[in-house]
Amino acid sequence: MVAMDTVTQYAVQYGMKAVVALGIFSAGMMASRWVGNLTQQSLERQTLEPPVRMLLVRIVKIVIVLFTGVIALEALGVPIAPLIAGIGVAGVGIGLALQGVLSNVMAGLSIIFTKPYKVGEHISLLGVHGDVVLIDIFSTTLMHSDHSRVIIPNRKIVGEILHNFGTIRQLHLTVPLSHRANIDHALAQVREVLAQHPRVLKDPPATMGVISLGESSVSVAVEPWTAIVDYGTVTGELNKEILERFHAHGIEFPIPRQEVTLINNT
Repeated sequence: MVAMDTVTQYAVQYGMKAVVALGIFSAGMMASRWVGNLTQQSLERQTLEPPVRMLLVRIVKIVIVLFTGVIALEALGVPIAPLIAGIGVAGVGIGLALQGVLSNVMAGLSIIFTKPYKVGEHISLLGVHGDVVLIDIFSTTLMHSDHSRVIIPNRKIVGEILHNFGTIRQLHLTVPLSHRANIDHALAQVREVLAQHPRVLKDPPATMGVISLGESSVSVAVEPWTAIVDYGTVTGELNKEILERFHAHGIEFPIPRQEVTLINNT
């Protein structure tokens, strides 16, 4: 009977407080979703990157949930001041433990706001390169030419030397020619190949010319521009078409030659 009386006493004393606290927290959860949706709709009309919008919406939701959680605990009769002090001390420890994560977040915000690169551009840094497919708060994801993904923590990117190719790249082809070949005729044929190829950009214009003279060959540089997505394909297609065009017009490729002198000692 004593135990039952004790339970009844606690139920009467704290039951209503628990119901009120649960109601306050439930209302806070609903309010966080509602306000989060409104914030999302409002930010979509602004010129903000998707990760920034996502972060701001999450911050709004977390603030509302924490605020209503404190009110619910106070309605339940929990002392708030010691709890806040304890959360502050715990927050310092958590912050020290999550230094890497927080540095990634700060670096991600720096990347998002300064925009050294955007989704769809080709970049090279830290010995890797690829097309930017995702910029998140914590990391940047690149798509490599072999369709593998390279995930780089944002803190590794900020402060490093970054090569941003943009959305187009310049091909660097080298065409060897025989010394007996007509260079002007060969360059004219290469220009025709570039002009007829649908994925070679006309602006900026391609550059070409003789870059070196060897003992048995002349090296011609051919450097057209193409879109990032066509870079690998266009390289192979141009090499093939230039080879076929040279064969069709009798333009000679170099053949290694070696002179041997025989000395008759007799």
